[in-house]
Amino acid sequence: MIVVTYHDDLNEVQGDARLAALLDAPHAQAPFDRLDWWRGLLKHCDMLPLIAEARDGHSRAVLPLLRQGRSIVALANWYSFRVAPLVTEGADKAALFAALATDLATQGPRIILSPLPNENGETDLLQHAFGSAGWTVFRRQCDVNHVLAVGGRSFAEYMAARPGPLRTTLKRKGGKVEVRLETEFDPTSWDAYEAVYAQSWKPSEGSPAFLRAFAEAEGQAGRLRMGLAYADAEPIAAQFWTVEHGTAFIHKLAHTQASKPLSPGTTLSAALFEQVIDRDRVSLVDFGTGNDGYKRDWMEAVRPRFALEMYRPGWPGNWPQMARAALRSLRSGG
Repeated sequence: MIVVTYHDDLNEVQGDARLAALLDAPHAQAPFDRLDWWRGLLKHCDMLPLIAEARDGHSRAVLPLLRQGRSIVALANWYSFRVAPLVTEGADKAALFAALATDLATQGPRIILSPLPNENGETDLLQHAFGSAGWTVFRRQCDVNHVLAVGGRSFAEYMAARPGPLRTTLKRKGGKVEVRLETEFDPTSWDAYEAVYAQSWKPSEGSPAFLRAFAEAEGQAGRLRMGLAYADAEPIAAQFWTVEHGTAFIHKLAHTQASKPLSPGTTLSAALFEQVIDRDRVSLVDFGTGNDGYKRDWMEAVRPRFALEMYRPGWPGNWPQMARAALRSLRSGG
């Protein structure tokens, strides 16, 4: 018999040994799957969690959610590459998702999940589960995720396959900046990153406190890969990566507007790719969401990210939004 429960206190989750184990290695393969990530979101980003858990004996499925008024949305923010259900290895995903979809009707009339991956059929399974449980479901692609499958190549072999203009830029300008790579959190280096970011083309940081706390924790865990580029002893470019379970995640990168003629970001990226390919020996590099043109120079594959909008059709408050979602779907040919 499948039992569905909800947690709005992450200490409850930590106190359940089997549930806490699901939210740690080896089940949690990325930062966004871990309990500590969720704690950071709640502490620094003012969120009210709703951790939905379906349990069948030792098997568990967890959907990290949060409440936003009458809506329920994914427990994620602008730093999350994706949000995905976590399931015990060997569990019956379809049955557990069906139980969650049915019971969540008692929690709210509207659920929006994004950005969802579908590499392991997660979006397909959730769409079917909610549709079968009586929800009206709208699916759309909301973003893309650029990735590189290293495929056992060395950094030199990887670079040989990069576009000619990128390799020319590195050859001409690679010696114009000093690059420093760090695997431990250094407050001075983080201050330099923030100074670079403030002088870059990037918009204001969403939650600097969250990002700094995450970087500190990753440094303590040995997962941090921090890169800084200097010219005349001044930091002009910075990048924040992490590495775990064979994947390098590129979280943040920036360079000062004034340093653009030196192409410090290109030089710094190359140094970090060399680090994660030749020394960390990752099998995948994940450049997060967004379809920025520069990502195509470094990455070789694009994966879609999806949004599922689910509505209880009998609730009148949903009808205007359902009509708009249906119109979007018609316009996009969905």
